[in-house]
Amino acid sequence: MVREIQAETLSDVVRTLCIQANTILPQDLRRAIEEAGEAEASPVGQAILGDLVENYQFAQAKGLPICQDTGMAVVFVDWGQDCRLVGASLEDAVNDGVRRGYLEGHLRLSVVADPLRRVNTNDNTPAIVHLRMVPGNRVDITVAPKGFGSENMTRLKMFNPSVTAEQVEDFVVETVSQAGSNPCPPVVIGVGLGGTSEVAAQLAKRALLRPAGEGHPDPFYREMEERILERVNRLGIGPQGLGGSTTALSAAILAYPTHIAGLPCAVNLGCHVTRHAHAVI
Repeated sequence: MVREIQAETLSDVVRTLCIQANTILPQDLRRAIEEAGEAEASPVGQAILGDLVENYQFAQAKGLPICQDTGMAVVFVDWGQDCRLVGASLEDAVNDGVRRGYLEGHLRLSVVADPLRRVNTNDNTPAIVHLRMVPGNRVDITVAPKGFGSENMTRLKMFNPSVTAEQVEDFVVETVSQAGSNPCPPVVIGVGLGGTSEVAAQLAKRALLRPAGEGHPDPFYREMEERILERVNRLGIGPQGLGGSTTALSAAILAYPTHIAGLPCAVNLGCHVTRHAHAVI
């Protein structure tokens, strides 16, 4: 039986998630920052990590943004194929929710209508919507606001198929090293491997949603993640780029089948407030 979902319901959920994601840091990142503060070798790094804890606690208590850059709204939708949206298109419903969330939540409006003529849309729309059709009659929605201090550090490389795991790791570590303080470390590292160029980029962004410290289910990739994290934290960039042993909180790889003639690899960095909020309709 087909389940009908009203566009207004979807819009209301997106509105709530926009505000929640920007004011409440996910528990896994809270824990990662607190644990990093206990392990950090640098006194300056320890102090900064303590400030980050105080910041997210204050933001949640006061209902204020964790960061002044409240990002471009990236919305992941897993739409159950037994559901039908009534009353508006999916993009219109999502954008209505983003518009109301950012305006009513008093969040910074950071989106321009054209990449070259750069006039602000004044409501933080349009959102970036990633839609997957899945079995069932549920709709899973994740809103992940993405600030551009970290987004601007994204890199894509089209490797030859003969590339080794170590060379991929080198590229990821090099990306973090070149980024320096720009993505507001400690960062979360998302790596997308395989598919085509755009698929690798989407995988890297989606990888940022995995809870910090939750390794890949495949031991091969889990060991790669562990090596990447260890090497990155030896760079010495440290919290906010002021030196220390905590440059990254987590590394996550998502892989997808690819062509025999290539191996796309994308790296997407999330800042210390890699925000996202999730709901099910």
